[in-house]
Amino acid sequence: MKRALRIFLYVSGGLVAVPLLYLLAALILGAIPANPGWHEAKQGVRVFVRTNGVHTWIMVPKVTSEMDWRPLVPGKDLKDPRWGNGNYVAIGYGNRQFYLNTPTWADLTVRNAFWALVGSGDSLVHADHDNDPQPSDIQRPIMLSHDEYVRLVRFMRGTFRTDPQGRTIPLLGRGYGNSDIFYEAIGPYNAVYTCNSWPGQALRQAGIRTGLWTPLSQSIMWRLD
Repeated sequence: MKRALRIFLYVSGGLVAVPLLYLLAALILGAIPANPGWHEAKQGVRVFVRTNGVHTWIMVPKVTSEMDWRPLVPGKDLKDPRWGNGNYVAIGYGNRQFYLNTPTWADLTVRNAFWALVGSGDSLVHADHDNDPQPSDIQRPIMLSHDEYVRLVRFMRGTFRTDPQGRTIPLLGRGYGNSDIFYEAIGPYNAVYTCNSWPGQALRQAGIRTGLWTPLSQSIMWRLD
């Protein structure tokens, strides 16, 4: 009986300690900056970092001299193709099971939350079309230089899985509304590489100051205040 009690206490302690250690690591590594000498460009390409408090997207202009996103995320893929006329698109990355099975917060279950945390190894790209986004508490603008934006684009477009003809692969009819859709993605999803780790890595590779590890939305957004 005592042995069983000790095992129960060890297991219970581990279940409590693991999330606390995870949160502590996220706070510490999120506070240590990569690219600490970065300064925002005075002119160049204006992008936004968007959050819903849990998940983070990077919003990019549809067309610039550096990149035309329309062939990768065409309006014809949307439930309402008219949204494709917008001049920005918010691109995110996440767990396939969570994306497809949790269209609203009311659909959040313990099972879906589990998939969001540890993942199944499968991921999707989420593209949400918008027009003339404005700065707000949930959308923070950043002005990038030409070279920074080129590096950002290189990372983001490399996440899309493509068919033999080089076309992105949409999940037609699957989205949260008329303006968004999911695409097949390349890359893992797990507790270490989350939906917020992806934009954090994108920003780091572009040379922008952000945390060394950004598993939480707050890990990214607080540096943009």
